[in-house]
Amino acid sequence: MKRTSTMQQTLVLFKPDTVQRGLVGEILTRFERVGLKIVGTKMIFPDRDHYYKHYEDIGQMVTRRGQKAFDVTLTMMQTGPVVAMVFEGVEAVALVRKMVGGTEPKSAMPGTIRGDFSHMSFEHADEEEKGIPNLIHASGDPEEAAKEIGHWFSSQELFDYELAHQKFTQ
Repeated sequence: MKRTSTMQQTLVLFKPDTVQRGLVGEILTRFERVGLKIVGTKMIFPDRDHYYKHYEDIGQMVTRRGQKAFDVTLTMMQTGPVVAMVFEGVEAVALVRKMVGGTEPKSAMPGTIRGDFSHMSFEHADEEEKGIPNLIHASGDPEEAAKEIGHWFSSQELFDYELAHQKFTQ
């Protein structure tokens, strides 16, 4: 496939609450329907060190949200396995972020993944001292996506292939 500056890859994590609720297939269908191509996928149950690198070394969550939010997020993420996926498409990072919706499910717009499948507020999560079950992690920008993909996938786990419509219409 010809690579252009607008053709991007992005990381999506189907968080433990997505896996435990049996929503992976339904949500995955949304990404495929919009034309994103799966180039990597696996189910994994990472340890705290893996999440530390993801959320702090790459995402700098402590700086952005504070130590307490970081700690409850890591605890919540360790409640079950996640499905990690890499999608590829035109401006994939921004497209996925738009589809996923705002980080706080309560304020996520209807029609987004979080708006349709979750509802908790930051206030409630803080009162209960637990992570917010917002279903999905999506890379924030292309640079973050590249770092996250490198953290979650080896180059041998990513595949380059043509989709059927590409293969048979050219």
